[in-house]
Amino acid sequence: MSGRPPVIVTAALDEGAFDWFEDLRQTHFPKARNVVPAHLTLFHALPGEQEPFIAETLKAACAWRAPMTLAVRGPWFIGRGVAYRVASEELEALRAELAQAFGPWLTPQDRAPITIQNKADPAEARRLCERLQLEFEPFDIAAEGLLVWRYLGGPWEAVAKVGFGDRAARL
Repeated sequence: MSGRPPVIVTAALDEGAFDWFEDLRQTHFPKARNVVPAHLTLFHALPGEQEPFIAETLKAACAWRAPMTLAVRGPWFIGRGVAYRVASEELEALRAELAQAFGPWLTPQDRAPITIQNKADPAEARRLCERLQLEFEPFDIAAEGLLVWRYLGGPWEAVAKVGFGDRAARL
């Protein structure tokens, strides 16, 4: 084992969606713990030693796909925070395909909500969720590809963006 940092894979959201979720995250996530941007995680901790295989697998899976529509379904109380439920048959199919390739490395945490508050006081989190649920109206966003990150013990390091339709760009 080389001791390389774990790899994280997230959806690359369209700019408007990212900005909206990032604003919520900056407003509500505990400041001292807010060291990564808003994200929709597909995989939390793939082995860093497998980064070349992961990169090739992502490129192949994304090459023939078009940008995807994701339905934002609403705020969800997660005990010590709030996340948004996001639904997309296309993204679920992509994630299932990738999960087959990455199967031996998956963790129980590999779910895909967008967390805008976590590690907060549970009562504060419940109040925020209730307020956001009262204001919420469903809307759609787009995923334009996947983002690859390295976990650095708290903060993340951006590695690459793999665009759908073979629009890959190094970060």
